[in-house]
Parts: sequence; C-alpha cells; structure tokens
Amino acid sequence: MDLDPALAALRPLGGFFVLRTLLPPAGDPATAPPGPLPTLADAYEGRSSDVYGDPLIFRVRSVAAGVGAPEERVAASLAHQSLASRLWSAALGCAALYGRLPDLDPALLRWRPDASAPDDLWLTEVRPAPARDLAAAVLDAHLEPLAAALRTRHGVAPGLLRGNAGSALAGSARQLTLWARQSGRSDVAATTRALTSELFAHPLLAGTGTFTNGRFRRRSCCLYYRVPGGGLCGDCCLDALPRAPRLGDHEGTGR
Repeated sequence: MDLDPALAALRPLGGFFVLRTLLPPAGDPATAPPGPLPTLADAYEGRSSDVYGDPLIFRVRSVAAGVGAPEERVAASLAHQSLASRLWSAALGCAALYGRLPDLDPALLRWRPDASAPDDLWLTEVRPAPARDLAAAVLDAHLEPLAAALRTRHGVAPGLLRGNAGSALAGSARQLTLWARQSGRSDVAATTRALTSELFAHPLLAGTGTFTNGRFRRRSCCLYYRVPGGGLCGDCCLDALPRAPRLGDHEGTGR
C-alpha cells in the first residue's frame, strides 16, 4: 500500500499509533497543531524554541509536576517511555500496514511537550523514507539521541533507558497484534511478529527483557513505583515493591 498524505491507515489502531500530519482532513481543523511547535530535533539537541525554551526539560518538568515525581530522573524515565511508545507505534504500524515507512527524521516531527499522553506528534511532510530499516528510523534517529540528552540533563541510567525502549516496543507490538487478530489481518500479525523479533536481536535491545509464552518481562525498572500511588508495571523486573529508596539510591535503575 502506498503512503497516503494523512497516513489514514493508522487511525483505527488508536492514539499511540496515529501520526498526524500538517495537512489535516477536510473539516477537521482540531487536528492542526496549536501554533509553532518545536521539532524532536530541537528536543534532542537542546536548541532554543520560540515557545518552550528547552522542550525536553519542559516536558520532564511537566511530567514531574503532573505525577508528583520525587526526582526529575523518575519523570525523565516516564517521559522517555511515553515518547518511545509513540515512535515505535507509529513506525511499526506504518511498516506493518503500508509495508514502508515515511521519513521520520527528527527535524520533520513536531512535538507538543505540554500535552498529556500519548504524546502529540505531527509529521510536517509525508514522504517515503530513505532505504533504512526500523532500527535506523527509530533507534538510531530518535531513541539514541533522546537517551543521550536524558542521561546528560537528568542523570538517567543507560540500562533503564534501554529497558524502556524494549518495553515500549513490546507494548506497541502487543497492541498492533491484538488489533490485527481482532480485524482478521493475519498478515499484519505475522509481519509484526517478524519485525519485532528482528528488532529485539539488535544490540541496543538484545537483553533488555525476556519473552515467556509471548509475554515480555524487562530486566530493568522504569521507576514508576516511585510515583505517589504508583505500583509495578505489568512487565516489571520486580516481583514486589522495594523499600523506599534514599535520595540518590539507584536501586532498580538498571545502571
């Protein structure tokens, strides 16, 4: 299937998969972004933005305020996993449904860092991607520079961020496979399994977790349990809530 200007095939998959464009469907102006927004390239590189200053720091602090995170690194982990889920979902959805990717260059993706989950993303131009695979389009172009920025600005452990990337991919694949089965799209389910298996063999994702009867369990903790009222995620490496950590304690970070 050829890429269409609105990437309409992604819409039935739900909010984490939808990748809006700057050419909204006729009669649906609500899909247009609210004024100038930073790109993901701005966020990764710390460029100044007309609206948000440093959009990544703005996002982390917004998440911290929203969930009452005790440390910014906890909010940074949650912000990272949310954005990783959006990127994996959009890319995996395109690969499985269209058989190809749009160009997901960070400079083409505009981002609203004050939005709630799922992250608001707009693709400024829908054009076929260069001859690159999913790992290059998401891991190399996005998750590696994003992780580098979060390590530098918020001191998040590398193992935790790799675990977030693996967890986000597994979650996206699970949702896409569920939709495919419910929709009678065995071809999409098979493609999703093949692509996901290949991705988890990548050096940046290998060892981030294990699959047992199709269920992913990560080997690091995203720190969600540190949020007031938070608990353990469904794929957490922990079997029970740990003791309350001291400030600066790196328990469960995967460092």
